[in-house]
Amino acid sequence: MNRYSKSVQIWIWIGIVMVFFQIVIGGITRLTGSGLSITKWEIVTGTLPPLNEKQWEEAFELYRETPQYQQINRGMSLADFKYIYFWEYVHRVWARLMFFVFLLPFIYFLIKKKLDKLLIKKLLSVIGLAAVVASIGWIMVASGLQDRPWVNAYKLSIHLLLGLTLFTYLAWVGYGVIGLRKLNFSFSLKPWYVFLVLLVLQIFLGGMMSGTKAALFYPTWPDMHGELIPGEIMDSKNWTANNFTYYDDSLFMSAFVQFFHRMLAYVLLVAGLFLSFRYYKKYTDPLLRKAILIFSGILLSQVVVGIVTVVNSWGEIPVFWGVLHQTIASILLLSLFFIIYLGCHRSDSGKGGNSIDNSV
Repeated sequence: MNRYSKSVQIWIWIGIVMVFFQIVIGGITRLTGSGLSITKWEIVTGTLPPLNEKQWEEAFELYRETPQYQQINRGMSLADFKYIYFWEYVHRVWARLMFFVFLLPFIYFLIKKKLDKLLIKKLLSVIGLAAVVASIGWIMVASGLQDRPWVNAYKLSIHLLLGLTLFTYLAWVGYGVIGLRKLNFSFSLKPWYVFLVLLVLQIFLGGMMSGTKAALFYPTWPDMHGELIPGEIMDSKNWTANNFTYYDDSLFMSAFVQFFHRMLAYVLLVAGLFLSFRYYKKYTDPLLRKAILIFSGILLSQVVVGIVTVVNSWGEIPVFWGVLHQTIASILLLSLFFIIYLGCHRSDSGKGGNSIDNSV
């Protein structure tokens, strides 16, 4: 019998779903260029949007002072400003809503003694990580309010990775809370850990793709404007610290990020499908096999959607495909952690699995 009540299980998984949607909303916010529309971090008073025309004009005036407006959106109408303000506002309010959805039941369950010490420690870690994600998010936004018209791509990528870390860690906790059936046999997780490291690097590169708008400069496939390897990368003179730091000043960083994002995608596709085939063939446990099939399907879909996103990035990055690409990346990471969870948590009951050779 599961030692956690149904209400605790539902609460944890509501949190997981809310974090997932926060990641999706974050993607929309980024691709619509909305992230810099709200220029202050007002945790309490920022809960309410402008409520009258005067307040809207005040918020718009603050935005007019930003480099993004002056360099990119000069002449923007108030109606257009309200559109980008909407997505950043939803992103911030959803974060506040998650806080209360988590905090109030947490206090209630503590009082009712429905949480054991181990789960309390894990949930406190979730709170700490969420605070870090929020702080980095503001640091990211602040990076685009002074000298640059966009947020810093490196800080954006770190913010994305931390958000996904929160999402997958909470899901890991959720697997345990619902009493996910555990396998009574072990299998080698080393290849999956290697895949995880590569996938994390790929997600970081994906954040850099978004932050540098690299897709706009090479919206072709399978080549990059007729070249397998862009000339900017082949020219050794471009490999300078200045080009990596001030990436807006040349095409080098856009070429670098997109090239390695593409190449690593091919590596992950081949490696992921190979791993899936080997493990599916070797192990007969139905839960593990189903997890592997789902993982393989998501991996293949992610590559296809990535290609579609790139080839449709003429002039502007398509919001639908870009957000879908980020969303599938989140689900892919979740499916990978599900497989790792099955391999890390094994039952001693001797039921529900196969005792076979563990090496793969």
